Amino acid sequence: MKTLVLNAGYEPLSIVPFTRAVVLVLTGKATVLAAEDIPVRSEHVSLDQPSVILLTRYVRPPNNRRVSLSRRGVLRRDGHRCAYCGKAASTVDHVLPRSRGGVNSWENLVACCRECNNRKGNRTLGEIGWTLGFRPQEPRLGQLWMRGIEKPVEKWRPFLELSRAA
Repeated sequence: MKTLVLNAGYEPLSIVPFTRAVVLVLTGKATVLAAEDIPVRSEHVSLDQPSVILLTRYVRPPNNRRVSLSRRGVLRRDGHRCAYCGKAASTVDHVLPRSRGGVNSWENLVACCRECNNRKGNRTLGEIGWTLGFRPQEPRLGQLWMRGIEKPVEKWRPFLELSRAA
């Protein structure tokens, strides 16, 4: 089981194994906001397995880190939706094809469905009369890029929605 760690300001910071969360709680570095009904016991202590914890002190998140370019990252950034037709996307397309000098970059890659990817081939958007509804760019580092956040545990949802509203 994994545990969602919230910074002292309630923004999602990371996802850790529940054993790490238990250590943070027992050392007074975090408090439990939500727990599973699964007891964690030792000789002297018994508590429910933490699902969401809140750090007692604010931790400054790194802001100089960049998101690594990957197929999965492009699909996540674009919401698994085709940049051309809006259908579910499972492939990635170079807006300016590599055969025409296009590079592997956040600005040149978009999520694409197989049908549009095959139809576009190695042509440019201008040649086939297509347009993009957005300008692809490198995503900001944030909760979207936390490993394991794609399928959040049900008890995490209120805390993730709270941080999106802020």
